[in-house]
Amino acid sequence: MYAVVRTGGKQYLVSEGDFFKVEKLAGEIGDTIVFDDVLLAGKDGDLNVGAPVLEGAKVTGTIVEQGRDKKLIIFKMKRRKGYRRKQGHRQHYTGIKVASIEM
Repeated sequence: MYAVVRTGGKQYLVSEGDFFKVEKLAGEIGDTIVFDDVLLAGKDGDLNVGAPVLEGAKVTGTIVEQGRDKKLIIFKMKRRKGYRRKQGHRQHYTGIKVASIEM
């Protein structure tokens, strides 16, 4: 069974037992989290598509980790002008392990 969930302005394809990283969500490690914005769900060739979301469908998961991703370097330069800017950024994330998908 698999589903497409929407959180943090992004969409994720998940199935039971998967681990995935999303934008930072409030909660402690071990807390249960429920995603109600299920856009699509499928099982054994049977596909249910929402318009825009599936009513009554939800994905339940457990928060496994809270952390910061690897550093991204933003470098800007204009040639022959002596203009250079270097900036780093580390995005906060929440690691989730999917427990169940209900349609």
